Parts: sequence; structure tokens; C-alpha cells
Amino acid sequence: MKTTDNRPSGVNFVKMAERNAILDNAHVGKLVSEILTAVRDEGDAAVRLYSQQFDQFYPELIEVSADERLAALAALEPQSRKDTEFAIANVTAFAHAQLKTILPLEVELLPGVHMGHRIIPLEKVGCYVPGGRYPLLSAPVMTIVPAKVAGVDEVIACLPPKAHPAMIAGCHLSGADRIFRIGGAQAIAAMAFGTETVPRVDKIVGPGNAFVNEAKKQVFGPIGIDQLAGPSEIFIIADETGDPEMIATDMLAQAEHDVCTRVGLITTHKPLALAVMKEVERQLLDLSTAITAGQAWKDYGEIALCRDESALIAYSDYIAAEHLQVHTKNARDMALKVRNYGSLFIGELASVVYSDKCSGTNHTLPTLASGRYTGGLWVGDYVKIATHQWLTPEGVEQVAPAASRQAATEGMEGHRRAAQLRLNRIRSGNYQPD
Repeated sequence: MKTTDNRPSGVNFVKMAERNAILDNAHVGKLVSEILTAVRDEGDAAVRLYSQQFDQFYPELIEVSADERLAALAALEPQSRKDTEFAIANVTAFAHAQLKTILPLEVELLPGVHMGHRIIPLEKVGCYVPGGRYPLLSAPVMTIVPAKVAGVDEVIACLPPKAHPAMIAGCHLSGADRIFRIGGAQAIAAMAFGTETVPRVDKIVGPGNAFVNEAKKQVFGPIGIDQLAGPSEIFIIADETGDPEMIATDMLAQAEHDVCTRVGLITTHKPLALAVMKEVERQLLDLSTAITAGQAWKDYGEIALCRDESALIAYSDYIAAEHLQVHTKNARDMALKVRNYGSLFIGELASVVYSDKCSGTNHTLPTLASGRYTGGLWVGDYVKIATHQWLTPEGVEQVAPAASRQAATEGMEGHRRAAQLRLNRIRSGNYQPD
């Protein structure tokens, strides 16, 4: 039994979100459309104009030079470099392991009917690297490294004009072929359409704010995208064994990303729900990023109290959170029962923070309930699985009669002739195989 807004039944709220991310961002569509049109028509000039308008920076040179890349690398604090290389190594290893599961195929489906598929890396990929509020050192790692592992010919990166130099170093260490000082929707436009400086790419990946998300949505079609990734989300499912301090800490850790971050607890245990409410407010008192995290909690934070485990699972799948943590008595068993999420963190020790930074799984993940139909960014997003077939005369004998009859039934005479021609030539002896 569902409620009228399609939410599962058996769910009450200790705290409801005061705002709706989808409705809040509805206004950005028109502005983004204007930005895309301007960059498509005016190229670099429009990119510079919007950089000045939105980032208060006029980039004379849009592309980061080789000397600037090396300077950023030289300026990178040694421990930060080691930590970045640690993250790169882990993401690389996991991407290689995933790539090994994507296999080419050749099969003789019927005698003489050969089919298969190839694994073909994309030619050119654009990676959007967010870095407005914080210097997200792991952001380039998550998008660029899997592309290089997949064998993409050229990987370009766009990051905000005022991004921390450490992020340029991160793009360089991750293997970006070219790096550009462009942020926001104008970066998506530049990569989608190409400019005098920025090459047109085949696919755009990476998380971003509402403007970046909307831009990806609008250019999709001729240009591929990974998924709608942003603003960020975290939900935690917990029972009576949940730890209020740990749950509150993890929610606020994600909330500090952005004032639009959506954070939530889904539980069957009211005392835990009340304790987490109190703990969140306590931690906000001395959290250095409380201005951002507190606003996110106020506007988009929620605590859902579920009637039983089945209602908890149903509501979690309804939300389809970008990050879903499982803090229950039998976390591994519970993990097998949920199906809609961007990435899953099983047990109290598996924090989103580890994945965000360096553990190896990707932090570019679906938001706004798109986890109902897709997973997060992975090495498979950088390859195409393209099918093929080839037939022997024996194979034509297998499939041509059915194809010819079906085409005739449909009234598609051209199709019927194409199917029948080969069969007639083989049967008449007029076909000479290569």
C-alpha cells in the first residue's frame, strides 16, 4: 500500500526536510540553456565572459600550461603528494580489477551464425573536477584514473579557475592529457561543443553543483554523460545497535560539502532517532564547517522512523541515496536486502569518507534518486560494448527464411528482399565465399 506521493507506507518523521532539492533547482534550467547556447555560438569568448561573471576571474589562457602543471606539482606538500599517490594506486587497482570482469565475446549461436561483442575504449572524455568550496584533492583521481585504465585516447579535465594548485597537481598525477581553467555550466558547454581552445569530447563525467548537473542533462544525447551526480547525499540505515555519535558525525561530514547536501537517518528505533537529533545539534556547536553543514541539516536533513525492517528497506530504496551506510546488527545481511543506492558502505567501519578520499571505490555517484536505475562511475563508463555478427552460407540458411517471412508479414518489402537475396544466391550456387 503506497501513499499518494508514492512514498512507502509505515514511515513517520522525527525530522522532515524543510526544502526539496529538485524544486529548489528548477530555476537553473533557463540560465544554463543560455550559457550553453552562448558557449556553443561564441566559444572561448563566452567561456571568458562567464568565468568573469561567476568566478570573478578572467582567464587570458584557458589551458593550464605544462610549466604550470609542473609548478603545481613542485608546490604540492610532500605528504599530500604521497596521499594523492596512495589514492591513485588504490583507484587504479580497483579499476583494473573491474576491467577484468568486462570480457569480449564470440559465440556461434546457431550453426554458421557467429555473434559477439568488442570492448572499445572511448576516444575522448571530459572530466569535470569540482573544487569551489574546498580543494577536493581526490576529485581528479576519481574521474581521470579510471579513464586512463580503460584506455581512453585523450582525457581532458576542467576545474574552476580559482581551484587550489594542488588540484592541478592532482589532475597531472592522475594522467590528464590536458587541463583547462573552466568551471560550472560553461565547462560542460565547452567540452560538449568544443571551442577554439577546448576539444569536443565524446562523454562528460564528474560531479558538480545544480548548474553542472543541469548542463549535463541538457547536452546529453550527442554527448554521453555518466549520471546526474550532485548535490551530494548520505543516508544511514540503522537499528537499535546504531551509535548516535558515529551516525551524527558521518552525516555532518557529508553535510559540509554544500548547503544543498541531503542527509538522513532511516531507523526502526525511536530512541536512536532522538539521540541522533540531539547529537547532531551538539556536534554543530564546535564544527568548524558548521555554517555549511548546519544549513544543509536544517534545510535537507531528515530522520525517518520506520514501522519495521520491511518499511525501512522500502523507504531506503525509495530514497535511492547516493551514499548509503548500513549500521545494523547484521549489516552484511541487511546489505543484501537493499537494491537502490549509488554506493554501499557496510558496517560502522566503512565510512563514506574513506571512499571519498582514497580507499578505491569511486565517489562520483548518482543522486536525486537516479540510483534506482544506475550505479556510480566506474571503469566500464569509459568503454563501449559493441556487438557484431558474421554468417556462413550455413548460417544464412538458418536465419534468412524466418527473417524473410517476418519482413513480409510486416509489409517491409525492402527488408524481405535483403534477407531473401542472400538465400537465393546461396541456393542457386551463385555466391562465392571469400
